[in-house]
Amino acid sequence: MTILIDQPSQFGIEVEVEVEDKKIPKNETEVGFGGEFFVPHTNAFGHNFRDYDGESERQEGVENFYRINHTNQTYDFVKKMRKEYSRLNRVEMSIWECCELLNDVVDDSDPDLDEPQIEHLLQSAEAIRRDYPNEDWLHLTALIHDLGKVLLLPSFGGLPQWAVVGDTFPVGCAFDEFIVHQKYFKENPDYYNPSYNTKYGVYSKGCGLNNVMMSWGHDDYMYLVAKENKTTLPNAGLFIIRYHSFYALHRAGSYMYLMNEEDKENLKWLHIFNKYDLYSKSKERIDIEKVKPYYLSLIDKYFPAKLRW
Repeated sequence: MTILIDQPSQFGIEVEVEVEDKKIPKNETEVGFGGEFFVPHTNAFGHNFRDYDGESERQEGVENFYRINHTNQTYDFVKKMRKEYSRLNRVEMSIWECCELLNDVVDDSDPDLDEPQIEHLLQSAEAIRRDYPNEDWLHLTALIHDLGKVLLLPSFGGLPQWAVVGDTFPVGCAFDEFIVHQKYFKENPDYYNPSYNTKYGVYSKGCGLNNVMMSWGHDDYMYLVAKENKTTLPNAGLFIIRYHSFYALHRAGSYMYLMNEEDKENLKWLHIFNKYDLYSKSKERIDIEKVKPYYLSLIDKYFPAKLRW
């Protein structure tokens, strides 16, 4: 079985962070990633990446998705879902079995991709593996970061798309202006609740993201699965899984006043990961059977054979 990806154009460096002698680009304007990974100018539809204002049939669907998402993702809803799904009593299976389930999943919130999610997982993982060959935990993190999207499947509750995918954001405090399609929060009851609509809301400065409730979806679910099944991935890996859709933070710097020092360190790794997560959605061929043994060895290293989901 093979998968398609695109060969892109380079981008680059404004601010650098030192991580094991590698220069880590923080924006997309000049050359970066050691000349290995290239960023495409356009997505699979010929539009700019994460362009939520372009005119197309898919863009209309994406905007409608966010209208529903922003209306329904309330503080009480998130508490209810976290309580329900933290039981991990639905399925018992391996990480790779879960990867294969994603052949049946397409993310309606993504303006850059309409292929089954398993393709994107291997695109991201292989791109990172080429540039960071010694960070095997990061390769595996890339492979599994979207596995929580199985929440869309009937055996996991068949949740609607708005409760599984899309950009994530804190609930219990004010909705930041840099959250995509922010205007639709005016239909969310928390927008008018004085307990939730101030800068800090129910939180405090520097409280740490671990103490902040995020909108419910695949990110938080996969974080719960990994943590409760006692993964040995480093904290940076769990941070990436939990916050990779938190674009208001890692693209615009929103909500940094809620972060503690550990969050700030982990954010460096999330910035590395995000480039590959976003820009590897294209068309270079990957031979799944060829790379599968490598990823199975990583799964065996960092996870139990079977996990509770």
